[in-house]
Amino acid sequence: MSQLTLLLTFGSLQTGMKKNIALLAGGYSGEYVISLKSADTIERHLDASRYRVFKIIVTREGFHYTQDGRPYQVDLNDFSLSLPEGKILFEAAFIAIHGTPGEDGRLQGYLDMIGLPYTTCSSIVSALTFNKSFCNKVVKDFGVVHIANSAHLIKGEPYSLGAIMDELRLPVFVKPNESGSSLGVSKVSKVEDLLPAIEKAFLEDKEVLIEEFIEGRELTIGVYRINGKLFTLPPTEIVSKNEFFDFEAKYTTGVTDEITPAPIPDLVGEQLSQKAAAIYRLLNCRGIVRMDFIWQQPQEQLYFLEVNTMPGQSENSLVPQQVAVAGLNLGEFYNSLLEEVLPQESTPVSQYS
Repeated sequence: MSQLTLLLTFGSLQTGMKKNIALLAGGYSGEYVISLKSADTIERHLDASRYRVFKIIVTREGFHYTQDGRPYQVDLNDFSLSLPEGKILFEAAFIAIHGTPGEDGRLQGYLDMIGLPYTTCSSIVSALTFNKSFCNKVVKDFGVVHIANSAHLIKGEPYSLGAIMDELRLPVFVKPNESGSSLGVSKVSKVEDLLPAIEKAFLEDKEVLIEEFIEGRELTIGVYRINGKLFTLPPTEIVSKNEFFDFEAKYTTGVTDEITPAPIPDLVGEQLSQKAAAIYRLLNCRGIVRMDFIWQQPQEQLYFLEVNTMPGQSENSLVPQQVAVAGLNLGEFYNSLLEEVLPQESTPVSQYS
């Protein structure tokens, strides 16, 4: 059965009563606005004939849903909403939060505790992949892809610039260990720029990763699982007009060329797909993830950069681009991800009182 046919089979399911879905957006990080854009895309494409979608905004002040201009707080004891029409419980959560708490395992741990299925990786896998240094160490042990040399700093713990330079070669990337959208990231080519870059990264996180720069072409690829079968999407090559794929390059029109499918040899494409699928399987990922690599030439080697367990879903984001090039319908794609976690034979838990 082809990938497209497999996805389309969900359209023939007997839907019965609409299922209540919590679409979680927002979060605590600098990616809050990006999350809202992702949630808007997902909400527009989920099948309204099968799902009743409630977009719930997550902030440090709590979880709230807005109806007719009035905010309603979610009761976190059972993750319910008390609306004028009655009490609403949910059958699944579609997570669209980039950064903390939706990508680092915190939200997933809470949802596990109350027994609500969700569309992303588990709490442990999310926490591991969000910590770039720990994830690199685990992926390196898999032995399926190259990993750049790096140093890991922890705020409050002493470190030596000399010792770092003994271990790493310039240029290096200095980045917050747990952050997304390239916030706080610097490329350092001179020793005197290293300390300011470390201090900048520490403004975003309590841990910093210093990683050797790998010269090559940046490739990214979406991976997901449906009905126990792994699929990879057509890869994208990222060509930034800035020095690297920083926050401006990611979210400013015209600063970056995103070429899908990536203009790479078939053999490299096959290796990229196989290695990404292997990492997905070995990490025990769930839902749609996006993996970033560097294809180093002329050595013809692939270097792993990171796993993004909640990739952007705005209309112009990389995964929607890849879905379109694969010939898939974005609505059917999201519906399939949701159906993958919904109990297939469950009595609706939504109730009205």
